[in-house]
Amino acid sequence: MLAPTVQDAIVMSSITKHFGDIVANDFIDLTLKRGEIHALLGENGAGKSTLMNILSGVYLPDHGEITVSGQQIRFRSPWDAVRRGIGMVHQHFQLVDAFSVLDNILLGSAETSLRLNRREAVMRIKALGQEHGLHIDPDAMIWQLSVGQRQKVEILKLLYRQAEVLLLDEPTSMLTPSEADDLYLTLRRLAESGRSIVFITHKLREVAETADRVTVLRRGRVVASLGKAEASIQELGALMVGTHIHQQRPISRRPSGDVILKIEEMHSPAGRGASGLKGLTFELKAGEILGVAGVAGNGQVELAEQLAGILPIQRGKVWLKGTEITQTNALQRLRAGLRFVPEDRLGMGLIPQLDIIENMMLRDYRDQPLGKGMWVRRAVARKRAQQLVHDYDVRTPGIEVPVSSLSGGNQQKILIGRELLANPIVLIVAQPTRGLDIAATRAVHDRLLNLRNSGTGIILISEDLDEILQISDRIVVLYQGAVLGNWNRDEAERTGIGAVMGGHLLEAA
Repeated sequence: MLAPTVQDAIVMSSITKHFGDIVANDFIDLTLKRGEIHALLGENGAGKSTLMNILSGVYLPDHGEITVSGQQIRFRSPWDAVRRGIGMVHQHFQLVDAFSVLDNILLGSAETSLRLNRREAVMRIKALGQEHGLHIDPDAMIWQLSVGQRQKVEILKLLYRQAEVLLLDEPTSMLTPSEADDLYLTLRRLAESGRSIVFITHKLREVAETADRVTVLRRGRVVASLGKAEASIQELGALMVGTHIHQQRPISRRPSGDVILKIEEMHSPAGRGASGLKGLTFELKAGEILGVAGVAGNGQVELAEQLAGILPIQRGKVWLKGTEITQTNALQRLRAGLRFVPEDRLGMGLIPQLDIIENMMLRDYRDQPLGKGMWVRRAVARKRAQQLVHDYDVRTPGIEVPVSSLSGGNQQKILIGRELLANPIVLIVAQPTRGLDIAATRAVHDRLLNLRNSGTGIILISEDLDEILQISDRIVVLYQGAVLGNWNRDEAERTGIGAVMGGHLLEAA
């Protein structure tokens, strides 16, 4: 058992947690010091989120002890952890879209009462924002905010409750490079004020840029705990996956074919904190990956959902292989060969309560080989699910468990695998590797490249600029609903594209 020291804020000793036959945490020891940023690094299913859910009171450990400031504690609920100054920002934010920033921060606060002084609360929130670089209008509605702004609300909510230990699950998985840089500065300010930070990640660059120390988990066990100067990025990657993986590999270009998707003067209204589309025009060729970069809220969601037939096209036209599909619905477009992987995997892509087999049937249950008249061939779906779990290394106790019980990365593997199985003419894929580790990201990229090489045209919408640069044949930047820059792969470079994403140095386009 680890003995706490004066500098230790948290000591977790021999933490063990089972979910059925799956051992999520296997006698884990973790020490968190005051004023440090501690990275918890590991693949999908390594046990990172489970460990932090135990520390934040969401789960009870099957075995082990937690010591806070030298006192042994047993949390029975998240509220127990909050009262001890421990709070967590989950990967999927816990905010009420229809409420204001102020109401979300006050919701569940110990200080709320029938005589709540809202003016005083606003002043306190603004002071916290000023102190830590988290500037958000307390009166703004959550649905109006970008992803990066919503994350700031989550952090402010913890600071308002006087949290001294902040746990962040994949904090940059939905942020643009500039938003991630802002977050790093905020985390450093918080650490310098004496707070302790743990962030769960699988991004090696994030660890190198931000963390003071890193603990690496693999298959539910700690394989290393060390200062960031003690290991290179390559060594950390090897510890995480158990073997050396080259993050960059040469990607051969192939001549693209004919235009298979054409968009002309597409418009959509602004809403949900986004700019909408303003006369969007571009083409996609067979055997081409077109990377669409941009800061969240610049029309990416509207582009994807209008092309997929989920949102009606307000004005403009779309052609698929020379046939106009502007007025067709989502099912007609799917049957014509257009597939869509949405960024909201649980809200739009999967049904959390259904198992893997049933989620594999969602798109194609009407058609052969899954559909047969009024009946569905579950045996075919079962075989597909088994093959997907094997090919994508989905960490699951079985194919009949609800997908809500799986980690975010494993949910993403199921969603992507289902759509790629159809060998579409055009694939629109939004944030395909969000929440995936190095090995899984590489596997998804390889499958997208194989699909491209077979002649499929792919629209890759991603806020991960490294991903865009690595596998795209051509790159466009969306800014305020319009294309603001167009690069071939050989011409593209990170600094110029990043500047255009922010609306700066427009001449670089």
